[in-house]
Amino acid sequence: MKRVIHRICAVAVAALGMTLGSAVFAADLSKTVSPKEHPDAVCTKCHDESEAKPLLSIYQTKHGVRADARTPSCQSCHGRSEQHVSGGKGVGEASRPTPDIVFKTKSALNPTLDAATQVEVCIGCHKGGQRMHWEGSQHSSRDVVCASCHSVHVKADPVLNKSSQQEVCFSCHKTERAQTHRLSTHPLAAGKMGCSDCHNPHGTTGPKLLSKGSVNETCQSCHAEQRGPFLWEHEPVTEACTNCHTPHGSNNAPLLKARAPWLCQSCHSGDHAAQVNSGANLQGGALTMANGNQLLAGAAARAQMGGRACLNCHMVVHGSNHPAGSKFQR
Repeated sequence: MKRVIHRICAVAVAALGMTLGSAVFAADLSKTVSPKEHPDAVCTKCHDESEAKPLLSIYQTKHGVRADARTPSCQSCHGRSEQHVSGGKGVGEASRPTPDIVFKTKSALNPTLDAATQVEVCIGCHKGGQRMHWEGSQHSSRDVVCASCHSVHVKADPVLNKSSQQEVCFSCHKTERAQTHRLSTHPLAAGKMGCSDCHNPHGTTGPKLLSKGSVNETCQSCHAEQRGPFLWEHEPVTEACTNCHTPHGSNNAPLLKARAPWLCQSCHSGDHAAQVNSGANLQGGALTMANGNQLLAGAAARAQMGGRACLNCHMVVHGSNHPAGSKFQR
């Protein structure tokens, strides 16, 4: 019986020794881990969750997935920043040197690097695809950097969400912000679409940073019913939708530059054998006279002014496939 008890005690002591040994080994191992093996640990020692602008949220994004070998470290983007880590000039200094690379910072202590250097850090990983035309694009030529639009350290980048994307774009494009508050506009405020549905901010081969090669191709990616081809085509429609429509917003529905018939008369000024419509001599109104003579503008109002719109008769202005539709009446 004593032998059994001695054996049980021996096994217990051996197991306890193995456990303590493993703990000591693990503790020693943690002390020998170099910053090169865990480069982010050098940064997160100071930049923790107590900061006013938390940076640790980056680990909730694709840039913080430690299981992915492609995931960058802090030093991959900000450089080794040895002087920043060591404290710089000496003990007791109120400020320390900035990291080697800083993004979109206007503080006197953190002067921004030139735009090309900042962009090169991001383009080093994010090449090709929608960013293949960045060089020479409108944003690139105006020194817009990736950090001007993107927020890397937050869980949800506002510019990647359609409901908040417009506010990021409107911080620069203020004219377009005002236009979207007009009577007729695209459903940006409702979050049903974003600026990137029509534009590619990273550069394209088309005009105005449009996501497609032309204005019509971009519009028709949603408005497919206007694509055609039609048996009878309307020349301004086939040329560009923006001949008649203003895409960001208008006080004339649907996104028209002017109301009919004045929009139509910007091209069709002599149809129906009558003069251009004006505000004078409408049905039931007074005649315009000069020295007792009725002027050309004082003739009877044109027939189509009875309904105040060319579209009462010419309904299919985008094109017609009817054999008798050369006047876009059906």
